Amino acid sequence: MTPPQTIMSCIFCKIISGVVPVPGRGGESPAQILYRDDLVTAFRDIHPIAPTHILIVTNRHIDSVNELEPVDESLVGHMVMVAKQLAAQEGIAEPGYRLIFNTGAHGGQTVFHLHLHLIGGRLARVVVPVSARGFALE
Repeated sequence: MTPPQTIMSCIFCKIISGVVPVPGRGGESPAQILYRDDLVTAFRDIHPIAPTHILIVTNRHIDSVNELEPVDESLVGHMVMVAKQLAAQEGIAEPGYRLIFNTGAHGGQTVFHLHLHLIGGRLARVVVPVSARGFALE
């Protein structure tokens, strides 16, 4: 079961709407939006675990993969295609990258708004969830 959350309290909803800046080192700075269309918004993770760590987030609030409906199938495919495009733009397509959906607290999901992690820029190692930052590398 996901923690109770409203769209008004969801940090990703706020970033997508431009209502709130993202906390950064040394103060607040706006999210670095890399891609936006009618379905998704992509921005850099504020706690990257690799040189490239981008989140592709649905513009419509969906708590997790467990909340997806059959009608959302094309949305998930679109998220993957946006990740592919961003990987090429970031120069990590050829050497390789990871795409990760964390689902639920035991799956390492720390923000309960559907998002896809695009991770690359160095040799991928096993990613395991940890509570505070979301991930750790083994």
